[in-house]
Amino acid sequence: MSRAPMTKAGSERLRAELERLKSVERPRIIAAIAEARAHGDLKENAEYHAAREQQSFVEGRIGELEGTLSTAEVIDVSRLGAGSKVVFGATVDLEDEDSGEPVTYQIVGDLEADIKQRLIAVSSPIARALIGKSEGDSFEFTAPNGVKHYEITGVRYE
Repeated sequence: MSRAPMTKAGSERLRAELERLKSVERPRIIAAIAEARAHGDLKENAEYHAAREQQSFVEGRIGELEGTLSTAEVIDVSRLGAGSKVVFGATVDLEDEDSGEPVTYQIVGDLEADIKQRLIAVSSPIARALIGKSEGDSFEFTAPNGVKHYEITGVRYE
């Protein structure tokens, strides 16, 4: 079984979510189920069925997080010291060569990727195009909406 790479920050975020689910959500749902049971007939009790559905979702997410964290290889990005070369964990400043728009991404593990937070999966097309490049390099990759051209304006490890 291969171990999935994950940044230290990503691991901490997932551990915080796991702790919240176990210490806040799970007890809240158990209390909601107990309250719904007190209302009587369970067959026609919408609150009971909704609480059971929430419980199923939370328990599934807890199991998923525990499995993910148990097989993750946590990498402390701040200790990598790869200089201006792009490797896993790098925060990369890019400039779109067509529009001049600047954008910043961090290359993270597949399990912690979140494009809204500018965290891109190491297996994504743009990350695969970035790996091994250095500050000042230009590159292109094929995005769903066509070929994109970028220049790497900065590389850092935080």
